[in-house]
Amino acid sequence: MAKLYFNYSTMNAGKSTVLLQAAHNYVERGMVPYLLTAQFDNRAGEGRIASRIGIGQKADTFGPGEDLLAKVKARLADGPCACIFIDEAQFLEAEQVWQLARAVDDLGVPIMCYGLRVDFQGKLFPGSAALLALADEMREVRTICHCGKKATMVVRQDAEGHVMRAGAQVQIGGNETYVSLCRRHWRAAVGDS
Repeated sequence: MAKLYFNYSTMNAGKSTVLLQAAHNYVERGMVPYLLTAQFDNRAGEGRIASRIGIGQKADTFGPGEDLLAKVKARLADGPCACIFIDEAQFLEAEQVWQLARAVDDLGVPIMCYGLRVDFQGKLFPGSAALLALADEMREVRTICHCGKKATMVVRQDAEGHVMRAGAQVQIGGNETYVSLCRRHWRAAVGDS
């Protein structure tokens, strides 16, 4: 039975690595996965999912306002597809998450989404909020704070390493921009006493 999965974490937890490994497992068993990533996140190149540890895979992209149910239907019409993998799922719109849920329910294809739960201000991303509401199964991909506790939050830093408390919710970046922290150390970093 097909399900909608949401694998979430903070920055630098290895979500893309887990996605690429799971997709590889399908390929090893002779099945065909379909990989999607956010159109505007081109850190690894246009239409590419890549991990900090050096592995990567070509992927199709999704953008704002795109009908993902129609995209999934078109992909399934092209030939066998055992599972759909979506990286950077926090950038999905709420309606796109509903479209993915309809694809799972009506087309019988499992969809595995990987993304951030909260932004640098501790607020849910719209795509993550919808996935938390609609996913059949949720899994946390864990990483740790510098203190050794589980990291559940992330801070954004400027070029000089100062913690930013305001700004656009979306700013593409990696280790040079974001640091994953436990809630206690996130609160200390943002000045929440």
